[in-house]
Amino acid sequence: MIPLLNPDLQLRSVSDADQSFLLALYGSVREPELAQTDWSTDQKKAFLQSQFAAQSQAYAQYNNSDFYIVCYQGQDIGRLYLQYRSDAVSIVDISLMSDYRSQGLGGSLLASVIALANTRHLPVQIHVEKFNPALSLYQRLGFRAIKDKEVYLQLERAADITEYL
Repeated sequence: MIPLLNPDLQLRSVSDADQSFLLALYGSVREPELAQTDWSTDQKKAFLQSQFAAQSQAYAQYNNSDFYIVCYQGQDIGRLYLQYRSDAVSIVDISLMSDYRSQGLGGSLLASVIALANTRHLPVQIHVEKFNPALSLYQRLGFRAIKDKEVYLQLERAADITEYL
């Protein structure tokens, strides 16, 4: 378990009972994109269900990973999926429900992941879409682009080894 820096946040392992919440969270993340379509509600729902299922299947392939539900004051508000590799702690996914964004909670979660990676003397890596509003947060926290993958950037925040010198 990751020691969290914000005492109002908690993490718990994802269970099968969380699938409805995770689908709603996925829909919340994709909502701005879907608002630009002329699809019916049923078409949007079918699209979200199929894309969520595909994403879940892909994420299940990650080895040495922890998948967490993020809770704020006892309320499920997001997810944090991490993969522990020999060369980095990789953020597979970090998402918050729209009502909980831009309140410092994501930054607090990221700071906790960075602190964990620092104890392991490893960088933190994440893939982010170039138009994702959270990109500026990652940059403020010291993440730098290490690879341009057309729509995505692979970002890395180096381990802070100065605290160990």
